[in-house]
Amino acid sequence: MTDFSMFGLRPVLMTGLQAQGFDTPTPIQARAIPLIMQGRDLLGLAQTGTGKTLAFGLPVMHTLLGAGRPAPKTTQALILAPTRELVNQIAETLSGFARKTPLKVQRVVGGAGLNPQIQKLAKGCDILVATPGRLLDLLDRRALTLDATQMLVLDEADQMLDLGFIHALRKIASLLPKERQTLMFSATMSKQMNEIAEAYLDRPERIQVAPPGKPAEKIDQSVHFVAQGDKARLLEGYLNAHPEDLALVFARTKHGAEKLMKLLGSWGIAAGSIHGNKSQGQRERTLRQFRAGEIKVLVATDVAARGIDIPDMRHVYNYELPEVPENYIHRIGRTARAGASGRAIAFCAPAEMGDLRAIERMMKRDLAVIGGTPWSDDLAGPARAAARKRGPGRGGPRPARSGGEARKPRARSGAKRRGPGKPGGGERRQGAA
Repeated sequence: MTDFSMFGLRPVLMTGLQAQGFDTPTPIQARAIPLIMQGRDLLGLAQTGTGKTLAFGLPVMHTLLGAGRPAPKTTQALILAPTRELVNQIAETLSGFARKTPLKVQRVVGGAGLNPQIQKLAKGCDILVATPGRLLDLLDRRALTLDATQMLVLDEADQMLDLGFIHALRKIASLLPKERQTLMFSATMSKQMNEIAEAYLDRPERIQVAPPGKPAEKIDQSVHFVAQGDKARLLEGYLNAHPEDLALVFARTKHGAEKLMKLLGSWGIAAGSIHGNKSQGQRERTLRQFRAGEIKVLVATDVAARGIDIPDMRHVYNYELPEVPENYIHRIGRTARAGASGRAIAFCAPAEMGDLRAIERMMKRDLAVIGGTPWSDDLAGPARAAARKRGPGRGGPRPARSGGEARKPRARSGAKRRGPGKPGGGERRQGAA
């Protein structure tokens, strides 16, 4: 399929596509939409930024436009996503297409008041976009039933498993009708993902539009080898080289992200942060400021950054490398959206050489070196051992001295990674939703 008009979508959806300048479907859309419109269950493997939201959103809306109105406290289609940001992004995209239709799109996430969400669900909705934790809260309070749900979508299913939502997903599935259409989208396919697919899907069609570990082709990727204590000043130099561009900076932990944001601010760089310790209101306000260009730099953890879709963002800095290689793909996929180009630079301290090698093995390519030289094993090994011994929760940049100067970095032989720990700083369960 080379044109949206070939799918047979309802005229109101075609009008929405034309109004928003969508002419040619992406590969995932071209392959998924016809199958979903046929009522098939689907397992879609695709990286972030490939157009998955419209791949399932358009056929879901097409189907529901031919259905009756929802009963009170019910939803006809349920879309589950791992983070608040991704829920908001999906809901905003679908609401734009539903604006001139009778379809009602609602969203529920943790970190927001329960009572307003209960009130919104009282009259029922056609499409509900939710995080698993908050959905269970509402189900426990009998604010919603899933008896009438015809369609279930699991977006970023691998990330939901990584965040510990497996038990929540099983409970939700037990409350859904057995006769339903289920769509699952994931960037990776682990053994546990296969088990979930077998339990949720009925003879699904499986489509894959990009091999696992392959990022967007228009992302210029590189690595800069730098001692941990020198990372903050190196980042400052890169940011000041492109002062008008939007940049996303990844830290491993919530504490580290907050410290780095404050340090950049003390150096006169307009920065904000999003992570699991921020309320929903704070995260939404920061993202609005970032999209509007009021702040140029966003410091985030892996979990909080899921769902960020800002076409104008050209730079991603991996201030600290992820311990899970697949998270690298998700990180750099925040740039080069919708066919644009982008740049991703990884900062690699001695203790992170193992993480870098794992990323390069996964992608089957080496990152271009734009600064420093690779750390030798006799330096990288002891640094990593020391970082593991130190344990999580001690990350973050060193504070600036009065006058804005950073502390003098230690000699390279003593460089140690700060802030090891699990990706996302342990943002799990309902707290991350």
